[in-house]
Amino acid sequence: MNRLSEKRTLGRTGLQVGRLGVAASYGAPASAFEEAFERGCNYFYWGSRRKSGMAQAIGNLCGQGRRDDLVIVLQSYSRSAALMEGFFERGLKTLRIDRADILLLGWHNKVPAQKILDKAIEMKDRGLFRFLGISGHNRRLFPELATLGIFDLFHVRYNAAHRGAEEEIFPHIRGESRPGVVSYTATRWGQLLNPKKMPPGEPVPPACDCYRFVLTNPAVDVCMTGPKNAAQMGEALKALELGPLSQEEMTRMVRIGDYVHDHTARFF
Repeated sequence: MNRLSEKRTLGRTGLQVGRLGVAASYGAPASAFEEAFERGCNYFYWGSRRKSGMAQAIGNLCGQGRRDDLVIVLQSYSRSAALMEGFFERGLKTLRIDRADILLLGWHNKVPAQKILDKAIEMKDRGLFRFLGISGHNRRLFPELATLGIFDLFHVRYNAAHRGAEEEIFPHIRGESRPGVVSYTATRWGQLLNPKKMPPGEPVPPACDCYRFVLTNPAVDVCMTGPKNAAQMGEALKALELGPLSQEEMTRMVRIGDYVHDHTARFF
């Protein structure tokens, strides 16, 4: 059976999630998000750029009695505890929900300030969200964060050009009580799809192969996609149909990833 089309447990959260997560920030319409949901994608990420398409889709799905089938993530980049709480509650109000499933503390490359952690725990105790996550670009930080015991999931950068997580994160967060792992930047900000960035004579891979590369790694629970339109959503959803990469396809994606990494400006 094609295991990318099956839901899996998001680490120790116990949440059942589709393997492809969808982000609100790039402008896809509500219909695209609703189609993704019907195809098993229930991890809805309401980040910093909050476009109306996802809000409308969440409203429609909740109106159909599907709220319990959704995993709704609200992110905060705030380094102010008070502002973090206010921003989060405005997000709940916009989405017309009483609580989120996950509060994601965004872009922390060191352990967050204690005031942020204390406020997050207070908000969780008040029932504003169920699980606490964190994202960042400092791969070596995540094993340390795992030892703190307060984070239920991690958002980490991982793609064919950035494979350091295979050594610096994934081997260190194993077992039944591990945090869930959600990967972002599968296309390396579009560079893995840029004809000008390809090795000589190498055709451009389809976007779905970038997502398949990420999801072929068993350490990854969810791979994020940020579609601008219905066509891009459809391309991402092909990853679920096609399943994990074959060894030949994996070798090709690694070859492309290495070339892109070595011949373009590096990020973080």
